[in-house]
Amino acid sequence: MKNLRITVNGTAYDVQVEELGSTASASAPAAAPASAPAPAAKPAAPSGAAGSVAVKAPMPGTVVNIVVSAGKAVKAGDDLVFIEAMKMETPVKAPQDGTVATVEVAKGESVDSGKVLVTLN
Repeated sequence: MKNLRITVNGTAYDVQVEELGSTASASAPAAAPASAPAPAAKPAAPSGAAGSVAVKAPMPGTVVNIVVSAGKAVKAGDDLVFIEAMKMETPVKAPQDGTVATVEVAKGESVDSGKVLVTLN
């Protein structure tokens, strides 16, 4: 295990990452922050051709609107997807400038916390 500190939107998170053998895929999940709340969107480990930044759902809910499509250029803070939970719509925003590589969800889909919604390059 490696202990790392990752800063997202000015907030530092201490995480533990397990190193896997050479046969493991590059998209293996990393440990989530233990003592800090999850940010609205956070960068993840590279996931190959899908995109280098995975934007994940901050909470469980239902996808009610998808604002972007593959190939669209976005700026940090742009809305990507809206998730409804407890009758409130929450925007999931781009953590950085980039281009949308993939949209991993569909309108009306139920998602769990941590589900990859969009990947960016």
